[in-house]
Amino acid sequence: MRLVRYGRPGKEKPGLIDDEGKLRDLSGVIDDVDAAQLAPKALRKLEKVAHASLPLVRGNPRFGVPVARVGKFVCIGLNYSDHAAEAGMPIPKEPIIFLKANTALSGPDDPIMMPQGSKKMDWEVELGIVIGTRAQYVSEADALKYVAGYTVVHDVSEREYQLERGGTWDKGKGFDTFGPVGPWLVTPEDLYDVQDLDLYLEVNGKRMQTGNTSTMIFSVAQIVSYVSKCMTLEPGDVIATGTPPGVGMGRKPQRFLKKGDVVRLGIAGLGEQQQEVIAWKATK
Repeated sequence: MRLVRYGRPGKEKPGLIDDEGKLRDLSGVIDDVDAAQLAPKALRKLEKVAHASLPLVRGNPRFGVPVARVGKFVCIGLNYSDHAAEAGMPIPKEPIIFLKANTALSGPDDPIMMPQGSKKMDWEVELGIVIGTRAQYVSEADALKYVAGYTVVHDVSEREYQLERGGTWDKGKGFDTFGPVGPWLVTPEDLYDVQDLDLYLEVNGKRMQTGNTSTMIFSVAQIVSYVSKCMTLEPGDVIATGTPPGVGMGRKPQRFLKKGDVVRLGIAGLGEQQQEVIAWKATK
């Protein structure tokens, strides 16, 4: 099942993508795709809805973040060994955890705003985990039972703020619009193997990142288990699981995003995003 939220920012409606790839309206069935709808029982109930009976949505509406009111936006750093190598950093012995601000969240095709004075704005395609059941100290063997689904995350980064200006990584990761999520939340039964998904990212039509989740240092199950021992995971929390090689700071010469660049990224089975880089502007 592919769940979505569509419409103007702040006015999104719940929907799903049917087997023919058509957008169907779910607002007559649920109020929103939120924490209450991510529980296993609620998802099973939605799965039983006759998708062909739902109203078709005409046109090409904007997609928002596929989960309403995300609680925590957790990220895992350096989770691909070849990315750690290109960053000149050692392979971590335990998952590196940092947080992105919730104000970084944006729709999958919304523009990315360049922070004022930004010099090293970079791209990172990542598999996103959406939590469906409250998780505390869960075992690796049971961890996937707590996952409602998966999505595409663009972990946009400002490397100067992240690595050169002291403090933690968070301040280079949390700028407004630095966390596009979506287009869909795909429930686990619709993926053959979450540890065998191709990822890709292009800038202005040129392939920059190519990877597969099979090369993650820490698997989805390991990540959920580990993070649940560091903090309580709540339904609706999103975890970005790290990026494969090919980021701008790892290229020779380095290449960073500039105004007018267009980034296209996606993950097999989870859909595609596309964003234009624009100048920073105040948001409502």
